Amino acid sequence: MTSMFMHGGIAHILGNMIFLYVFGDNIEDRFGHLKYLLIYVLWGVSAAFVHSIYAVNVGGGEVPAIGASGAISGVLGAYLVMFPKAKIFTVIMAFFITTVRIPALAFIPFWFILQIIFAYIVPQSGGVAYLAHIGGFITGMGTGYVWRLLSQRSRFKLQSLKKNVVTRKERPRLEDVVARTEPEVIEGPNFYEVIAEVRGASDASDIHASYEFETGTLRINVSGSLNYEMQVKLPETAVNPKVEYIHYLNGIARIRLSK
Repeated sequence: MTSMFMHGGIAHILGNMIFLYVFGDNIEDRFGHLKYLLIYVLWGVSAAFVHSIYAVNVGGGEVPAIGASGAISGVLGAYLVMFPKAKIFTVIMAFFITTVRIPALAFIPFWFILQIIFAYIVPQSGGVAYLAHIGGFITGMGTGYVWRLLSQRSRFKLQSLKKNVVTRKERPRLEDVVARTEPEVIEGPNFYEVIAEVRGASDASDIHASYEFETGTLRINVSGSLNYEMQVKLPETAVNPKVEYIHYLNGIARIRLSK
């Protein structure tokens, strides 16, 4: 268990933390803080266990193995199951440097296939425990599938109860599910941009925005793991702005409107 909290150097921990930063917040949002911590440790232990079995039987069991990459591989496996439609902001460096948004359904399986290839070609060289990556990833996918099945069963039971019980409909309190900070409205020469903290969305497709002329507000509807609505008051200079695009990354939505 302790091996996942140790690293071989700054580059080692920095590389792991970048992956944890990109993928971990969405998984933590679904599981909750405490469950995410416990499941993260479970993924790390599973990854270390798979690597240990392989190393003891093949050779190299006396070599220490440290690092969080096995647990983070579990995060990637769960992310693939729970957010398959998400797009990952990726920096590509070759003869040039550019950025693209690659679907998780393409990025993560490609990474996993590379781990299998490297584990087969260079199992004991390069100082990388590829079997730990593979073990953590498979455990993470299994956890994601179990969580999704339990969530679907819970929603089914809730829908069944709603059919049989007459309840008073109430709007959910926005402070319970939405942003911790107030949305910010930026006015440019020919545009407005609304920056809002959004919780429960997997990507921009879960966010819809429309301007209401009567009230002068932007209505933001969020679907996903949470379904709720936000209203943002636009400046009085707004006549009938049109929504141009919605950008979403790491819990922050940027909504651009033309004047």
